[in-house]
Amino acid sequence: MIRSMTAFARKDVQGDWGTLTCEIRTVNHRYLEPSFRLPEAFRELENRFREELRKQLKRGKVDVSMRLQSAEKGSQSFEISEDMAQAVNEAANHINRILDNPAHINALDILRWPGVLSVPEQDYSPAKEAAVGLFEQTVAELASVREREGERLRPLFEDRLKTMGDLVADVRRRMPELLEAQEKALRDRFEKAKVELDAERVAQEMVMLAQKSDVAEELDRLDAHIGEVSDTLKSEDAIGRRLDFLMQELNREANTLSSKSIDAGVTRTAVDLKVLIEQMREQVQNLE
Repeated sequence: MIRSMTAFARKDVQGDWGTLTCEIRTVNHRYLEPSFRLPEAFRELENRFREELRKQLKRGKVDVSMRLQSAEKGSQSFEISEDMAQAVNEAANHINRILDNPAHINALDILRWPGVLSVPEQDYSPAKEAAVGLFEQTVAELASVREREGERLRPLFEDRLKTMGDLVADVRRRMPELLEAQEKALRDRFEKAKVELDAERVAQEMVMLAQKSDVAEELDRLDAHIGEVSDTLKSEDAIGRRLDFLMQELNREANTLSSKSIDAGVTRTAVDLKVLIEQMREQVQNLE
């Protein structure tokens, strides 16, 4: 399964407590790196969310945002600590009796005193329960989007792998005639220089030429790597890192093929291979 690391998912849920929205964005990254922006009341859920991400995703920079819009209520209730208010009032009156020019204390002054007025703590339990389910749904949607985005790249890889296989097969087919042409060119140079042809010398030169221009191993490894990439694309596991390694190996063999080239056509083929490999490598950087 080919999975992209670039995706976005958003889900909403509503209840008596209000509306909860979860958004998750992911981009490519070497490892799995999540970051969270959660309502303060939901901070205790972060570790649970991290575990859920690890189950669904293997790589990528993940930005999770969750917002809670509380339901509008008809009236806001307050809690007043009468004991604290009485104590503040008595303390103020005591100080006023000491002062030469006492200041009057009013109700608002007492209400501003810490501990006198408070807002009842809201029960977020239903919203938290909904947040867990919402997050799981959003992550599942995100994983589905990553799979769809990744699968759209499959034809790109398959087309380039087929083209590379054809290029390698063409070089393999042409190598005998290229070596034969090189032997003829060598003999022609000897004759042009009016050097007496020595059978043993010619044989030695041909052996050296064959060793220098032998690309059979490179062609075999290119075929093997192309097959491995094709098999990797069918894997159900995360394949990005393995494909990245295989792109490096393919590029190394293409470079060696170019350095050993004894023909302009083989050089062009090596360049074409490197272009195809680079096109795939650019896409591989964004795969999980």
